[in-house]
Amino acid sequence: MEQQIPLSHEASAGDTNMRVTTSLPPEVVQCLENARFLHLATCSDNIPHVSLMNYTYLPSSRYSRSPVIIMTTNPASKKMNNLEANPNVSLLVHDWVSHRPTPTSQARRLSSSSSSDNQPPLPHREPPSSLAALLFNLNTSAVSSISATINGSARLAPRGSAEERYYRDVHLANNTFDTAPPGLTGGAGGDGVGADGGAAENGGSAGRSRFAAGDDEVRVIVVGIRDVRIADWKGAVRDWVIAAPGEDEQGSTPMVNGVA
Repeated sequence: MEQQIPLSHEASAGDTNMRVTTSLPPEVVQCLENARFLHLATCSDNIPHVSLMNYTYLPSSRYSRSPVIIMTTNPASKKMNNLEANPNVSLLVHDWVSHRPTPTSQARRLSSSSSSDNQPPLPHREPPSSLAALLFNLNTSAVSSISATINGSARLAPRGSAEERYYRDVHLANNTFDTAPPGLTGGAGGDGVGADGGAAENGGSAGRSRFAAGDDEVRVIVVGIRDVRIADWKGAVRDWVIAAPGEDEQGSTPMVNGVA
């Protein structure tokens, strides 16, 4: 069992309190189980690209003893082109409610007083709805306490293989919601959740089948997890390297999916 090290407020540019483990920390697993989407960052020719994605987290499977994250994509997507050129990816997952509170009257007065110095005033926003206020209050009541940045290497499951069918079936079973949230429905040919990330394009089972079932064009992405950084809402961080099962957790050569 890994020693639990308190979150540190040290500078986070490097590895902070780095630990080696064969499984993801429990708080990261809980975050992955609670969240509905994650952000997938890919890069090619030094040009980054971020996609909002449905996903499935598996601590292990018949094809991997190490934890993996499964996603699907349209082969014509930008992320697909990036992955073929550069398999290194970064994932961000959290389940905080991202509601921005309305600026306070004091902030508006300060903004108005600075407008004479060519500083633009704060934009006008209507007071939050009761639902938005409820979500914000829930968020500030520590619905979740961390976000997790997961780094790893992505590969495409071989087309038509038993592995591809297995991961596609598991992914579809894990994403059985009936409708997409408002504003997250995508159009054909796009590169977001609705189009090829996995959420129902127009809601219902038709959207689910589009990204996972019965579509030979959709490719399955398998991300082997290399390391993870946990950050709390105060900005404190903790770093972990994922070692292959059987590797000494204090060893100097962490492995991902059996590869050093």
